Amino acid sequence: MEIKMSMIPGGKKGKAGKINVNIGDKISAGDTLVQIETGKGNRSIEAAEEGIIINILFEEGSEIASNQVLFEVNPIQVEAPVQSSVPQPAVAVQQTHAINPDLLIIGAGPGGYVAAIYAAKKGLQVAVIEKEELGGTCLNVGCIPTKSLVKSSEICHEIKNSSLFGITTGSDLQVDMKQVIRRKNEVKEKLVSGVGYLMEKNGVQVVRGHASFLSAHEVKVTGENSYRISAKNIIVATGSRISKVNIPGIDLPFVMNSTEALACEELPKVITIIGGGVIGMEFAFIYRNLGVEVHVVEFMDRLLTMLDSDISVEIMCLAQRAGIHIHTNSKVSKIQRADDGQAIVTYENSEGEHLLVSEKVLVAIGREPNLEGLDIEKAGIQLNERGKGIAVDKQMRTNVENVYAIGDVTNIIQLAHVASHQGITAVNTLLGESQDMHYSAVPNVIFTSPEIASAGLLEDECKENGLDYRVSKVSFASNGKALTMNEPEGFIKLIKDNGSGQIVGGSIIGPDASSLISSLTLAIANGLTEQQITQTIFAHPTTGEVIHEAAFGLGIGALHQG
Repeated sequence: MEIKMSMIPGGKKGKAGKINVNIGDKISAGDTLVQIETGKGNRSIEAAEEGIIINILFEEGSEIASNQVLFEVNPIQVEAPVQSSVPQPAVAVQQTHAINPDLLIIGAGPGGYVAAIYAAKKGLQVAVIEKEELGGTCLNVGCIPTKSLVKSSEICHEIKNSSLFGITTGSDLQVDMKQVIRRKNEVKEKLVSGVGYLMEKNGVQVVRGHASFLSAHEVKVTGENSYRISAKNIIVATGSRISKVNIPGIDLPFVMNSTEALACEELPKVITIIGGGVIGMEFAFIYRNLGVEVHVVEFMDRLLTMLDSDISVEIMCLAQRAGIHIHTNSKVSKIQRADDGQAIVTYENSEGEHLLVSEKVLVAIGREPNLEGLDIEKAGIQLNERGKGIAVDKQMRTNVENVYAIGDVTNIIQLAHVASHQGITAVNTLLGESQDMHYSAVPNVIFTSPEIASAGLLEDECKENGLDYRVSKVSFASNGKALTMNEPEGFIKLIKDNGSGQIVGGSIIGPDASSLISSLTLAIANGLTEQQITQTIFAHPTTGEVIHEAAFGLGIGALHQG
């Protein structure tokens, strides 16, 4: 029997205190074996049942991670008592509960919980295993919390520039970072409790603890209670975790990952962000709009490499105009602590070695599939060709019959809305309702200032594949609503397949991009042509009119742009 460390939120580590037992000691249920010091106080690690300590796998003062095995114990088997008129004392033994749902889902993120609710509405008996909070990364330490900070930073930026609109404010503008984080937590908690309500309302059983496979159709759960769950159908939806980066000094106290940044109640004067991808650039604009001096160090030759190059160029220009310092083609070699406690980030490029000094460092390199402790090899589940993520087909089936995988753990597209759709697809498949996943019209949104969104094919992809295509590009500077908002920067770009006449891709950088992309996605997914869009009436004045204009641009030319 193994005794493990309980979950420490945010991926942080604890520190082991005095070990109260030795190898060979007999322990009883409830005995305190060691105390682990965490950021939330000391946690007592107690014995769950009677046994003999056979191994201690850590030392006093060492760092302890979530789910780390601390002790190995030989349980003492309690024989059935001989019938006697004399009452015998009861021995406390942790009970293993058996559950047999129609569908077991491992993970309650946007893939898992949507699949659970959908399956329950389709008449299945569903159980979900979750070791942390309902809602997964997205609701707790990802999409939603980040967008709350984005809104706070946008309001700060608007107040600073309110005089342009004829509104004069005082000169003592202050950012209460504790309130910013408090509001973020309130929004998150409201949504998480909402997921819990929906689970209960739809009869989904939520099992708390860490799941690991025993076989292809049997899972054990360890936590406050022990469970053994057998299910005909299993969906793996364990999501992703922050990628580990091998940079000397990355463990220094002023270095944060995105989860820690979402809980940081102190606003630094200067911050260095390592990584110019989605996470890095969203935080870059958050901090800059709040008045922080921001440096972004990116290894590649441009920002946001998953986008078309002209979008990357545009956001880089707008970032620099906002005062964000961008360092591309640069590799971080080490992080050090200065004598005054400041962070020193050393990076290298073609011009040599450079130093950046800041109060905080945010590492925003990316995420990887979370398979830790899942023991998928016991179920015979195979990984993809790259060995990063579970291999699935178009119906989200793994190589094991009636076992499915969805979301980030498949490493196909790491987006919450893709995970949700994959969950619905998996449920339909196991119910015999054939449905394939299609990724030709997946919307992607980045909440920089201004926002960026894309769907379908990129122009760079069209060039690489030799597609016969035409592009229309319309600036927001010609849009009346954008001008009233004082947000004329950016443009929309539509791509038409000349062979079919259909809209096959689109990108937007500018105001309301996160809302406008839904219309483009609908057009691309349904194979609409430029004529079908131009013959549709768009409301005026709205930012959505740029779609109408760009559609005209694919034919006779935009009407409101020279």
